[in-house]
Order: sequence, then structure tokens, then C-alpha cells
Amino acid sequence: MVCAQFRVAVSARVDGEAPPPEVPDAALDAHLMECPECRRWGERARRLRELAARLDGEAAGHGGP
Repeated sequence: MVCAQFRVAVSARVDGEAPPPEVPDAALDAHLMECPECRRWGERARRLRELAARLDGEAAGHGGP
């Protein structure tokens, strides 16, 4: 498998979705332990998800005119 397939699985995990069937959790975890690029990619995806959630929450808290 190539990193792109693992990154799809990381994205699903970050979003709370089921991973693609061709990338079981154990395979993803093993790849992340061995691949610093995918670990960094996953960390950036998590931070982006958290930031988006925070901004969405702030936007929802503002009343309209």
C-alpha cells in the first residue's frame, strides 16, 4: 500500500468515520509507527479538524443582525 491509502484512512479516523476496508486499523497503526510523513500528515489533519470545529462553534455562538 502507498501512503495515500493510509492518509485516506487517517482522514476517516480523524473524522470519526469507518476506515476503508482495505486499510484495517492494525495496518494503519503499524504504518503510522513506521512513517513519519504520515504521522505528521495525521497530526496536521487533527489540528485542522479541531480548528474547524472551534471556528464553527464560535460562528454558531454569534447572533445575527
